[in-house]
Amino acid sequence: MSQKYLIRIAELESQLRQKDQQLSLVEETEAFLRSALARAEEKIEEDEREIEHLRAQIEKLRRMLFGTLVVPKLDRLARSVPDARGIADILQTRGAKLALGDSIYDPTDPMGKMFFNILATFAEFEGDLIRLRTKEGMAVARSKGKLKGKQPKLSEKQQKELCRMRDTGQYSISDLAELFTVSRATVYRTLSRGQK
Repeated sequence: MSQKYLIRIAELESQLRQKDQQLSLVEETEAFLRSALARAEEKIEEDEREIEHLRAQIEKLRRMLFGTLVVPKLDRLARSVPDARGIADILQTRGAKLALGDSIYDPTDPMGKMFFNILATFAEFEGDLIRLRTKEGMAVARSKGKLKGKQPKLSEKQQKELCRMRDTGQYSISDLAELFTVSRATVYRTLSRGQK
């Protein structure tokens, strides 16, 4: 064999070794990535199991900590029978209890349910009485002139002066608002009342 062929064979063998090294490097990288992926998947599954366990523990603690809603009187919780029933139903679905004063309301007991509804009816009745008395008291105060509502920002004299100044045509709405130290909306309201 000639030396030319021997050099060429040596070059080819060198290239083959390089290719083998590159191939083995690729295979090693693939193997490393596969094992890293497997470890990551295991860790994710482990974390998911741990998260589920933590959620269950948190829910358990929440039920233990917030297991009973204590209310001194039912009218503090709700002002109508439907509202009281709705709140009681929500508490029941969440596994919590409702304590009214010293006694715990049991929604499964027929007597407890009846007693709760009677208390809710009285709470609604009490709320209605309070609203009725408030309306009557306000009517009496209004008749005595004690409830006048919101007072106008400008006196009668100022309102007439504002309308007179606007009628002269020398003042814009912004000028009048600045002179009387009120908003432009107040000027517009005053002018619309003055035209009536």
